[in-house]
Amino acid sequence: MNSSMNNYEKRKSGSKMDRRRFYFVSTLSIVTSLLLMVSSPTNNVSAQTEIKTTKPLRIGIIGAGWLGGTVGRLLVQAGHEVMFSSRHPENHLSMVRELGARAFAGNPRQAAEFGTVLVFAVPYDALPELGKALKDVLYGKIVLDACNPSGGNENALTREANTKGVAQTSVKYLAGTRLVRAFSAVDATAIEASSKRQTAKLGIPLAGNDTEAVRIAAQLVRDVGSEPVVVGNLESATSFQRGGPGFRANTTAPELRRLLGLSDGK
Repeated sequence: MNSSMNNYEKRKSGSKMDRRRFYFVSTLSIVTSLLLMVSSPTNNVSAQTEIKTTKPLRIGIIGAGWLGGTVGRLLVQAGHEVMFSSRHPENHLSMVRELGARAFAGNPRQAAEFGTVLVFAVPYDALPELGKALKDVLYGKIVLDACNPSGGNENALTREANTKGVAQTSVKYLAGTRLVRAFSAVDATAIEASSKRQTAKLGIPLAGNDTEAVRIAAQLVRDVGSEPVVVGNLESATSFQRGGPGFRANTTAPELRRLLGLSDGK
């Protein structure tokens, strides 16, 4: 009996030690896991804020001429899906084939339906008609307005734009859109040249009332290889419309800020 009791006590003692060892190992495992979670980049808040990725967008180019075609091509090369449009979409088929699977051709309505972001680069006189024809698909979309009234055309629309401001006039005719003045004050050749440089990037002025729309416009400017210069709300866009100091300055961002009287941090 004493032998049995001794064996029992030994097993009991061994069992307690096993439990203690189990609890120790389990606790160590939990602590280690927590430490790994804290140090892991996927769970580190500061790491998440530092890692910024740009999600590819679907972009409709309304008016794929010299400026619209250049911007659209560079956006395709940056990884976005782009539909190039005009009244004659067949003219863009060779470019689309050359650019590959992310490039498409269509008419203005198809491009407006396709894109979550639209770039308008048409003659300014076409805006009222396009705004009316596409009203049902434009509502709520981000529009980058690169259109300018002709310097030598003094029709009623040009006089309205010169009096009220081009941005405010564009908003009137592209009603319901989240409009940003973008790519309107620079030449296509300057955008193309900037995309090939590593330094001294072209400064492109932006203005808009919708903060998120301006943020997306700024990212797209970076995607084409230029540097955004956010000027302010739509009223401030007069500083880079025709006649303003920022219109076709085609210069670097720091110099553009100086011309527009902006601080370096803006």
